[in-house]
Amino acid sequence: MPAGLQTGAFALEPLTVRHNDRDYAAWTSSIEHIRQTPGFGAGSWPRPMSPEENAADLARHARDFADRAGFTYTVLDPATSDVVGCVYIYPPKRGDYDVEVHSWVRASHAELDTPLYELMSGWLATDWPFTNPDYAPR
Repeated sequence: MPAGLQTGAFALEPLTVRHNDRDYAAWTSSIEHIRQTPGFGAGSWPRPMSPEENAADLARHARDFADRAGFTYTVLDPATSDVVGCVYIYPPKRGDYDVEVHSWVRASHAELDTPLYELMSGWLATDWPFTNPDYAPR
């Protein structure tokens, strides 16, 4: 699986515990915005949790990545390394698809949601072994 992706607008790298502070700041400042993002409305996340709970969640995502059970990437601003969002690539919950993908950007970077969706859609089509992703359109 790809180790990451670098473009002029985004730097994607596997999400790990070392991102905890920046990740926590990104999503906790954007809970309502994330809930309004296509693909997140009916889910159980985001929900309030402590920085320690967030670190445990990031450790789980890192284990999934290492075990090739799911792939979560933090989305960084390439100029500042600030966390602007996240992408989750996991086995599908619905049988008609070969992968389930979710992405969000923080409220302060809402204008990047569609560009991230377009980037991910292209990346999935060219560099991943998927032909029918379940990824809520923008």
